[in-house]
Amino acid sequence: MSSEIRPKIRRVQVSTGQLQGQKVVVLRDPLGLVDRAVAVPRGIAPLLELCDGTRDIAMLRTALELRTGLRVGPHYVERMVNELDEALLLENQRFSEVYKDTINSYRAAPYRLPTLAGTVYSADPELLGRNFQEYFGSVSHELKDESDGIGEVRGLVSPHIDYQRGAAVYAEVWQRAEEAVRETNLVIILGTNHNDCNKLFTLTRQNYFTPWGVLPTAGDVVDELAAILGEHEVFAEELHHRTEHSIEIVAVWLHYLLKERACEIVPVLCGSFNRFVESDEQPCDNREIALFIDALREITENRRTLIVAAGDLAHVGPAFGDSYPIGLAERAALSSADTELIESMSKGDAEAMFMQVKKEGDKRRICGLPPIYIALKILGETSGRLYGYAQCPADQQGTSFVSICGLVLSKMYKLP
Repeated sequence: MSSEIRPKIRRVQVSTGQLQGQKVVVLRDPLGLVDRAVAVPRGIAPLLELCDGTRDIAMLRTALELRTGLRVGPHYVERMVNELDEALLLENQRFSEVYKDTINSYRAAPYRLPTLAGTVYSADPELLGRNFQEYFGSVSHELKDESDGIGEVRGLVSPHIDYQRGAAVYAEVWQRAEEAVRETNLVIILGTNHNDCNKLFTLTRQNYFTPWGVLPTAGDVVDELAAILGEHEVFAEELHHRTEHSIEIVAVWLHYLLKERACEIVPVLCGSFNRFVESDEQPCDNREIALFIDALREITENRRTLIVAAGDLAHVGPAFGDSYPIGLAERAALSSADTELIESMSKGDAEAMFMQVKKEGDKRRICGLPPIYIALKILGETSGRLYGYAQCPADQQGTSFVSICGLVLSKMYKLP
């Protein structure tokens, strides 16, 4: 690499760890364009911030010394920049070419390949079918027979955690939605976009594939949304669909209940609400959100539509950056806070749900906030009933947890 190059790091996935006993900062490509990571010693990490496209190699060495007092060898910075380049972590022509080839291949394929088949769930359709029979078989007969209190099912909140930890909650909520699934011909799946993203909504025209075949995407609906929101806006980060699991993991449950029945989906990745949590702007005042909600209401008005929000709740404990372990007292507090959140969701009150998260500063990291909020706003007047809640372990020490729930959203609610 030429010493005159002014490297600029793109938006990347950053984590911390240890390598040979040394604390390091680990950088990965969030798009998964290459299976490679770069580990940078913690003391050298300030150099990464300096790679903003304004300094060449020599200037980076000087700036690092001025900022930290650390003097490195003449070729150290160049080698590190080369590693960043090979891992496609720099904004440059090499990254642009690989990105272009990858997005073109993604769009040209007959369907989106599943990323979790063979790991989170079986890639064999017969074995997977038996697994699902066991999941649904675990739902108590009392729950299966209960019918009072549920009106016309219009949507549901489903986890997107792995099946090993969340199967019981998945089974409870999808069991309740089974009839609605088999009567619908269009399912809007709103999934959490876990990537570091700029966009509130990311669409794709690509079909989704499960071990039982292809779930076709409703191209006409996607086209209408793109025309309203802007083609560039909704497809700028389309490649996130390629590796994001939130929609895929829910699509498998949907496909199992559909069997051979024809049904189209609209897969939508919902971006972070951090901008609303950290500022005075409210999601209800955002023009893009209002356009999206109004458009989907109009598009789906005369179609048998089911709205699915694929979102988990809290992420707490050392595994997620908290400085304290989650013990019995913390889990009780978590349950209480989740109950309050679920009550707002059950009332169809998206604003109350958002305000609770905002008041907390999203300290519990509610990753399902965007898709659940959007689902409630699309449905309008609705009520929900809880079917399943769990606090799932997120580390081997049992000190970190992810909370999840299942909620059926109905047009009316009859008190038992």
